[in-house]
Amino acid sequence: MSTGARDAFSKVAVLVAVLVAAWQALYWVVGDTAMRSPLSAGAYTLSLLSGDMLWPHARESMLAFAIALAIAVAVGLAIGFVLGYVRGLAEIFEPMLTAIYSIPKITLYPILLLLFGLGMSAKVAFGAIHGIIPIALFTLSGVRNVRPVLVKTGQTMKLGRLDLARRILFPAALPEIFTGLRIGFSLTLIGTLLGEMFASQRGIGFLMMNAIGLHNIDLITALTLLIIIFSATVSSVLLYFDRRLRARL
Repeated sequence: MSTGARDAFSKVAVLVAVLVAAWQALYWVVGDTAMRSPLSAGAYTLSLLSGDMLWPHARESMLAFAIALAIAVAVGLAIGFVLGYVRGLAEIFEPMLTAIYSIPKITLYPILLLLFGLGMSAKVAFGAIHGIIPIALFTLSGVRNVRPVLVKTGQTMKLGRLDLARRILFPAALPEIFTGLRIGFSLTLIGTLLGEMFASQRGIGFLMMNAIGLHNIDLITALTLLIIIFSATVSSVLLYFDRRLRARL
């Protein structure tokens, strides 16, 4: 293991130890009425993972999240590239995107329910709308900030718009685009889980709402722990590649 990898691992280990210690201290203050200790939560989580209750809901959530993320990435990249390349359109639509991004997405949920109904389509749509705009805004910024000399070089080489985007704009804007993808990943996951909590009968979000309704603290704690571990792991991997891309600049 390299020195950099050992340092990163040590920092993660220290952070985890601090968080677990803070969790234990909070448990001593609050008690069993509102939360479980780290040891008790870990044991229940392992039993949940070894049973059959969790996995059908986890597969449903992962499928919905994967579809929502694919839509968010495709639509966000397309919007960002078009607006970043055509400056006149960006002046018109960028303020609109920023304004929409500032709206609490939960206010749009009744409209999505009317459009898509209950089930997979509604939570996919709710997840996608959380991720599209940040990906579009970061892509727009990345394309717009590409050095003009690179664009002029592509035009001198008589590259078409698609070739110019593929061979010059995308590689040059990739670090900023990747940051948008990292943020879009987290927001799409949040949106998908929220969609499951309010308009689904399957999925991790549905399990969470049931657990809240039944005041099942063990299940609430275990699901929260699994979501945090999953999102933190993937976000850490994406952040690592993000830093690698920026280091090459």
